[in-house]
Amino acid sequence: MTTFNNRDTEMTKKSAWKFLLPSLIGFLLFLVPIKVNGEITIGVGVLASSLLQAFEQQIPFFILCLLGFTMVATLLTVLFKPAFIVNQPFLKSVFMAGPFGIITRIFGFIVGYMAYYGVGPSFISSGATGGVVLFDLAPVLLTWFLFAGILLPLLVEFGLMEFVGALLKKVMRPLFTLPGRASIDTMASWMGAAPVGVLVTMKQYDQGYYSKREAAVIATTFSIASVSFSLVVAQVIGIGHLFVPFYLTITVASIVAAIIMPRIPPLSRKEDTYFEASMPTIDESIPEGISPLKWGWQQAIDKANTSKGWKKHVQDGVETVLDIWFGLIPLVMSLGALALIIAEFTPIFNFISAPIVPLLELMRIPEATDAAPTMLVGFADMFLPAVIGSGLESELTKFVVGALSLTQLIYMSEIGVLILRSNIPVSFLELLIIFLQRTIITLPIIVLIAHFIVF
Repeated sequence: MTTFNNRDTEMTKKSAWKFLLPSLIGFLLFLVPIKVNGEITIGVGVLASSLLQAFEQQIPFFILCLLGFTMVATLLTVLFKPAFIVNQPFLKSVFMAGPFGIITRIFGFIVGYMAYYGVGPSFISSGATGGVVLFDLAPVLLTWFLFAGILLPLLVEFGLMEFVGALLKKVMRPLFTLPGRASIDTMASWMGAAPVGVLVTMKQYDQGYYSKREAAVIATTFSIASVSFSLVVAQVIGIGHLFVPFYLTITVASIVAAIIMPRIPPLSRKEDTYFEASMPTIDESIPEGISPLKWGWQQAIDKANTSKGWKKHVQDGVETVLDIWFGLIPLVMSLGALALIIAEFTPIFNFISAPIVPLLELMRIPEATDAAPTMLVGFADMFLPAVIGSGLESELTKFVVGALSLTQLIYMSEIGVLILRSNIPVSFLELLIIFLQRTIITLPIIVLIAHFIVF
C-alpha cells in the first residue's frame, strides 16, 4: 500500500499526459461515433472513406498490382531464397509461404486479373463473385487497414486498454469469461468495422495480453457488425423503417450468444495459455483497498511510461499494414471469390439448408423454403443473406434473415480469412462449428422478438 501511495504522489503531469493525450486521440478515432453525410461512422472510417472516394477508380488496379507483386515475390522467395528477403525477419514472414499460401496467392492474382479485365470464365470474373471482391470488398479492407494499422497504437499502446480493463473487469469476467480490456475490441467493431476489432485482438494476443482461449472467444464472439453496416443491411433487405428494433434485436441476441459461446466447445476447450512467441503481460488482480478507478489510472500511467518510442510505433504500424496488404488481400481475393462462387453458382447451400425448412415452418416463418438458404449462405459473406433476402415478400422473414446474418458473425470472405491467417488458434472447421452454434442460439431469439415487433 505504501509503495502504491508513494508512486501515486510522485506521478507527474508529464506522465499523465503520456497516457491521456494519445489515448484520447485513439478513443476519438476508433470509438466515438460520428455522422457524416447521413451515415454513422468513426474517425478512422472517415479517413478510409475519403481515400477510397478520392482514388475510387485507381484502387482496383492498385490491388491488382499488389496481387501480382505478392505472387511474384512469394515465388521468387520460395524458389531462390534471396538473402535480402530471407535475412529480414519481417519480409521472410510475409513472402516465405507454404503450399497453401502459394496456391492462394496465384489464384488470388488470377481472380483479380479476370475480374478487372472481364476475361475468363464468367463464374470467376462475374460482378457477383470476383468482381465483388476486387471492386467492393478489397478496396474497403485496403483503406480501412491502412489507417487502422498505423493508428492502432494510439488505442492499445498508451494505457487505454489497462484503464478500461480495470473498470470493466467485474462485468466482463463473470458474464463473458474475459478480461475487461476485451470491451475495447468490441467497441472498435461496433463503432467502426468488425475487421478492426479482430485486428485489435490479433495484436493483443501476439503481445501476450490475451490467452489462446480469450483471443479465440473475442475474435469469434465480439467482433460484431458495426452500426453503419447493420443499417446498410436493413436498407438493402427492405426493413430500414424498422432499424431501431432491428438493431436492438441484434444486440440482445448477440449478448445471449456472447454469454453462452465461451462456455461450450470448441471455445471452452481452448487452453488458457499464451502465444508461444510472447510472455503473459497482464495481471488483472487489483490490490485490496484500492478502487478499480485508481488502479486503472495507475496501470495506464505505467503502460504509457514504458511505451515504445513513436518511431517504433510507426514502424510496427507500417509492418502491420504491409503484412495485411501482402498476406490478407490475396487470401481474401482467392477464398472470398471461391466462397461467392459456391454460393452463387452451385446448389450447395440450397441442398444443405433443406433440413432447416421444417424448423422455420415450425417457427411460423413465411417463405421458409426460400429463406432457408440465407441462413447458411452468410458463412460465405455477411452481405449475401441481405441481397438474397431482398427478394422475399414477408417483412417478418426479411427481419429474421437480416438480423440472423448480423449475429452469425463468422463469414469467410473477410473475418474468417483474417482469423485463419492470424496466430489465434482457431481452425476452419471450428469456425464452421461456431457459425452453426451462433445460428442455433440466436435464431429462436430473433424469431421470438420478430413475431412481437413485426406483427
